[in-house]
Amino acid sequence: MSIRWTYAFVDRPAASFAQAHAFWAAVTDTRLSEFRGEQREFVTLLPGGGADACVKVQGVGSGAAGAHLDFAVDDVPGFVKSALQRGAGLAAEHDGWAVLRSPAGQLFCAVPWHGESVRPPVVRGSRLDQVCLDVPPSLYEVEVAFWSDLLTGWASAPGSRPEFHVLRPPAGLPVRILLQRLGEERPGQEQLGEERLGEVHSASAHLDLACADIEATRARHEELGAALVARGVHWTVMRDPAGGVYCLTGRDPETGGLPRAGS
Repeated sequence: MSIRWTYAFVDRPAASFAQAHAFWAAVTDTRLSEFRGEQREFVTLLPGGGADACVKVQGVGSGAAGAHLDFAVDDVPGFVKSALQRGAGLAAEHDGWAVLRSPAGQLFCAVPWHGESVRPPVVRGSRLDQVCLDVPPSLYEVEVAFWSDLLTGWASAPGSRPEFHVLRPPAGLPVRILLQRLGEERPGQEQLGEERLGEVHSASAHLDLACADIEATRARHEELGAALVARGVHWTVMRDPAGGVYCLTGRDPETGGLPRAGS
């Protein structure tokens, strides 16, 4: 069993689905696929130039705006079994794919691999390349251990600050994972609104873009309807037109790494 491709999913309330896919298609310089699902709630953002998609947008019926990961694998049942053995929960089974829940409550999907292999290029100096899992402190160590054990072949290491842990995929996979330990506990929130199982969940997720020039990218995103929320040390927090929070980070959009000191 191996992970052959990764997708970052932009999850936004159904009422703002149109604003979400329009904004993120512009940000990633992609076109929309045909809409899918019973409510036409899924769309893939298709890059040009022979690259394969790695970003999708979903309109959810309830719950806050967020994000999740899809792992495209050779063996969906094998991946599901491996995740369950490591402490995941099974949220829903579908024909050929499954929704799982991490120990901290973050939903993710196991889907079949369809031959994706070509990573989309950097767009205007930035690349959507990371899903950040926001984890309450009481669940952080368990969550780091879970993802580090599940994602065999991924490099697992502490991040640039004590509250971060990075999971870097093998070369060629387009989306990596950052785990962030929150400063305090918080009430849970449901993700992927159609999976209402009556449980309380604590983790959430947001998208990160690696930017060669954060300020230039911020200005471009504001032209497209985003709003500035806050500035951090090496990142800027934004809100998209659909109400979802995401971050512009000062990482190299080609490699995903932080610039070397003095550069």
